[in-house]
Amino acid sequence: MEQLSPRGFAVSELAIEVFRANGALLAAGDALARPAGLTSARWQVLGVIDHAPATVAEVARTMGLRRQSVQQTADSLVADGLASFTDNPRHRRAKLLDPTAAGRRALAEVERAHAEWAETLAASLDPSQVEAATAALRALSTALETEGSR
Repeated sequence: MEQLSPRGFAVSELAIEVFRANGALLAAGDALARPAGLTSARWQVLGVIDHAPATVAEVARTMGLRRQSVQQTADSLVADGLASFTDNPRHRRAKLLDPTAAGRRALAEVERAHAEWAETLAASLDPSQVEAATAALRALSTALETEGSR
């Protein structure tokens, strides 16, 4: 393997920890969402469109995902009556994804469970470390987005 500088090694270690945390967060999210009949992915999509209907492409950009994976999730939400596609006045072909009343109820159920979970987890973490980690992850995301646009 290529020798890494100390800074390169630190970034590599950060990436590994992000992957581990992502897996743990997805598992926790699935456990929180399961009683409401959702998965982490479905919860995330409903969370985006809860504020305003959006196209699948807009949801994908907001979440930093590929449109195709969001399309699959959107289709499953529609099939289960948790969201619907509505006409988009700005674009004839790109329909808007909008939560249904059942989707909003499921989202509210998960958000209640999430609030309790977040408070419990927060009690075991140092607030300054959480703030520093958040800032570091934002900087990492910005650097990755900049690198990807080259």
